[in-house]
Amino acid sequence: MKFMKKLMMAAGLLLLGFGTSFAQNAVGTVTLQPKVGVNVACLTDEDDSQARVGFTGGVELGYQVTNKFALTGALMYSQQGAKADYDELTGTMKLDYINIPILANVYVAKGLAVKAGIQPAFNVNKKITVGGISMDIEDAYEQGTGQRVKVKSFDFSIPMGLSYEINGLVFDARYNLGLSKIVDGFKYEGVKVQPDDKNSVFQLTIGYKFTL
Repeated sequence: MKFMKKLMMAAGLLLLGFGTSFAQNAVGTVTLQPKVGVNVACLTDEDDSQARVGFTGGVELGYQVTNKFALTGALMYSQQGAKADYDELTGTMKLDYINIPILANVYVAKGLAVKAGIQPAFNVNKKITVGGISMDIEDAYEQGTGQRVKVKSFDFSIPMGLSYEINGLVFDARYNLGLSKIVDGFKYEGVKVQPDDKNSVFQLTIGYKFTL
C-alpha cells in the first residue's frame, strides 16, 4: 500500500476515535499530583562534558478540560548542570532551579497523553564542585580567569514528552529544551564574549494523582 493511503487510513482511525474518552478523569476534574524523579542534565555547548544525574520533585495541579485535553501546571525543584574532567579531576557544575512547567496534555489512548508547553524557571543554586571543594560559579570563574560572569537568575525552556496513568499512578518522561543562555556575556580584552550554553534535560518522574 502506498504511503499516502496508509497515512489517510491512520488519520481516519484517529478521527473515528475523537468521540472516545481516553482520559482517566471526568471533564471538570481538578487533580493534585505529588511527584518525584530523576534528571539527566547537560549543557548544549560543552562537547567534552558529561551528564549530571540529579533529583527532581514537586507537585502538579491539573484540570481536565475535555475528554481528550487537560491543562497542568507544576512547581518542581530540579537539579541540573553538567560534569566534566580536567587534569585528572572531575568537576560538577550544579545549577538548580525552581521550574514551573505549564503543559497542554492530549490523550491519544486510555491513560496515555502527549504533552508540550512552556517552562519558566528560577535559579536557586549555582556552584561548581571540584575535588570535593564547592565554590560559587561566579567567584570561581573570576578567581581563575580574572573575568566576571553572572549566572542568569531566570531560565526558559520548552518541555515535551509522554505520560501514562494507571490506578492513580502517573509515569512521566519528558525532555526540557533550554532556550535561554545560562550566563550573561562578559568582556575579554575589550570584546564581549557570550557563552552559548543552555540547559538540556531528560526527566523521568513518578507521581500519584489525587482528585480534589
